[in-house]
Amino acid sequence: MSRKPVLRVRKPGALFFAALIAFVGTVPLLSAGWQLAPVLLVPLAVAVWAWRAGTDVDAEGLRVRALIGSHEVAWSRVAELAPDPRGRISALLFDGMAVPLTGVTTENLPAVLAAGGQEFSNPPTPD
Repeated sequence: MSRKPVLRVRKPGALFFAALIAFVGTVPLLSAGWQLAPVLLVPLAVAVWAWRAGTDVDAEGLRVRALIGSHEVAWSRVAELAPDPRGRISALLFDGMAVPLTGVTTENLPAVLAAGGQEFSNPPTPD
């Protein structure tokens, strides 16, 4: 998926800023000694993850981005998009695998489907 995505779904921006605040809060640890310098890497890694992680959507498929690397899924491989009890969405593939879609929730699922040119249908409720 080298083309520009129609929709980029990311984690809430507050997570990025919380990580930056945590980074600033750990800077005084350096006055205790340079041995504590690796502690700065934890909030920095969280900030990079919050900035980068998410799901890019276009008509061809989905790209799920993580801290390191990404995973591309073509719409033709997706059997359904299903929520978990916490409202997060996973792409269930025809081969039986499930790919969690970072940042995609039940609230923004209609926008994801529209950006991908997919139909939205509610499953029948059991009686």
